Amino acid sequence: MEMEMKEEVSVVELNASVERLTAAAEMLEQVVERLSAAEAKIAELQTELQARAEVSHAGRKTMPGSTASLLAKHDGEAVETGALDAALTGLSLEQRIAVKAQLMRAGLVG
Repeated sequence: MEMEMKEEVSVVELNASVERLTAAAEMLEQVVERLSAAEAKIAELQTELQARAEVSHAGRKTMPGSTASLLAKHDGEAVETGALDAALTGLSLEQRIAVKAQLMRAGLVG
């Protein structure tokens, strides 16, 4: 009789353990689903950011007229940084950096 009670207790404990493990597995499945959705959202946002970056880089390929006239006035001489900054105010930060880099490579920025 004592042996039967121990077996019943073991079965009850085993069933409780199985229920806890089942609940934990269900929670893990929910976490995996949320992580998968989050990764998909991140991938979608990365694609959108890349598309926006391509559009912004393709938008303007020429420099403003004020910059062109500033460079024409100096005709191969180095341009002061302050004057160049003033001439580039119409450009975005990325475009200003690109123009300055090109002018530095050409030796036109003093």
